[in-house]
Amino acid sequence: MLITHQHAAKQRARRLVNLKNKFTNPFAEFPREVGVLVFASFFVAVGFGIIAPTLPLFARSFGVNNAQVGAILSAFAFARFASGLISGKLVDHFGERIVYSAGIGFVSLTSFAAGMAQNYEQLLIFRAVGGFGSSMFSVAAGSILLRAVSDQQRARAQSLYNGSFLVGMMAGPVVGGALSGFSLRAPLLIYGFLLIGASTSGAVLLRNSELAAKPTKNEERDSITLRTALAIKPYRSALIISFITSWVLFGMSRSILPLFLVEEIKVSPSFMGLGFTITTIINGLLLLKAGKLSDLKGRRFAAVIGTSLVLLFILALTVTTKPWMFIAASVIVGIGGAFISTTPSSIVGDVLQGKGGQVIGLFQMSGDAGAMVAPLILGFIADRSGYRPAFAVTALLMLLAVFVAIKLPETRSSHLGQSRNEVVNPVREE
Repeated sequence: MLITHQHAAKQRARRLVNLKNKFTNPFAEFPREVGVLVFASFFVAVGFGIIAPTLPLFARSFGVNNAQVGAILSAFAFARFASGLISGKLVDHFGERIVYSAGIGFVSLTSFAAGMAQNYEQLLIFRAVGGFGSSMFSVAAGSILLRAVSDQQRARAQSLYNGSFLVGMMAGPVVGGALSGFSLRAPLLIYGFLLIGASTSGAVLLRNSELAAKPTKNEERDSITLRTALAIKPYRSALIISFITSWVLFGMSRSILPLFLVEEIKVSPSFMGLGFTITTIINGLLLLKAGKLSDLKGRRFAAVIGTSLVLLFILALTVTTKPWMFIAASVIVGIGGAFISTTPSSIVGDVLQGKGGQVIGLFQMSGDAGAMVAPLILGFIADRSGYRPAFAVTALLMLLAVFVAIKLPETRSSHLGQSRNEVVNPVREE
């Protein structure tokens, strides 16, 4: 009887160990800074998701036209894009912790102000100014995240960060829609409160972080410059891939794609939302797996898979005539997006030496530029020639990204990257 009880106890112990191993803390292998950034990113994303569906309605309440509503949405993005290098300079001089917390706090204050705006002009100004704060905290967060881990962990850390933002963005619109029933100003005010929490937690939890501290004079001198970074082929490749994939995943997908689906494929808004939801879910489920494969098999491997699948998605759209074809395309881009969403930033992290705020700032600007330019160009093409020619132009651009990915030198083999070593210490031919 005793033996039986001992055997049962051992089995229970084994099950507990297996259960513990199955649900291992995903942050256990990373420095504390990664967990802090992921936590804060979630609340920033929830807040952003809260205001996303209601901000156009709030702008419309001032009696403005569609173009003026669009200006409200574009002002934030343009200011964020234009201030990327300035934010990088601030990071290099003051350190990530100060710039990160100040940036989130800045967006918080401008969100409160926007929520209390008494006319259209005030709303436009406050949203534009808020874009500068967004640039500050995103460049600072990127700098910490890319330097906090080794190149064997970088893509997985980036996946956790992106995943938290993705989950937050999914949860936010539900809350925002409910709040709008009380007041169109409420989402902006709640957004401000959430950002205060994120700013405070960042300042407190990163206060003892050497990575996020103000750099010493020696560290400022050792920071990688833009000129040095631009001489590194993988960095240039990362800029190109980031621009093109943002063109597709954010610019095209948020501008002409919804119009194409409703006007030509004749799908309902709810069906279209189903396709986008499928993409988001697949992307979220595969992010960590894709990040792990990038860390194990290399950045070129992940970049080729990601860009190729996104190209296949665009080609599928050019021949889409039925709603189910759009759903199939949504699955494809969900898988491709998981691979490509972390690869360019991981490449940048691989080639960094010390701090490089402006290097990260320019990288951020490349993605913002793709998302900003695509709606303008593709909208012009669609107006003149139709949606499918616009998709065809995008496919040609994506083909360039695939070519760049194929030619990408591997950077994962060391923290600095072999390609960087070749630039800094070139081998002289006798």
